[in-house]
Amino acid sequence: MSTVPTRTLQPVPNPHPDRDYLVEIECPEFTALCPVTGQPDFATITFKYTPGPSIVELKSLKQYLWSFRDEGHFHEDVTNLMLKDFVEMIQPRKLEVIGKFNVRGGIYTTVRTEYEQPK
Repeated sequence: MSTVPTRTLQPVPNPHPDRDYLVEIECPEFTALCPVTGQPDFATITFKYTPGPSIVELKSLKQYLWSFRDEGHFHEDVTNLMLKDFVEMIQPRKLEVIGKFNVRGGIYTTVRTEYEQPK
């Protein structure tokens, strides 16, 4: 597996596809650039998901998050983009992505976005 940033999340077969269970992954070192000023934004990104046929391979998630480091994104955009990509590549039954962005100019931003597989 590559050790450079990539926008590909690697699915791994769910070891318990017959049951619903919650996986929570907290990533406290996310960075991207402010699209207006070019200054770095720092955030904790949390993924809470009920696996479908796959779980996410964690090294690929680390490289995925790393791929945003030198790109400009609004907080709302990057959080929704992560949800879209995770759903497309991992196919969870349910997913919540929470972006808790550190203070900038006296303002904290938290973005929550959710997905639930149609029944």
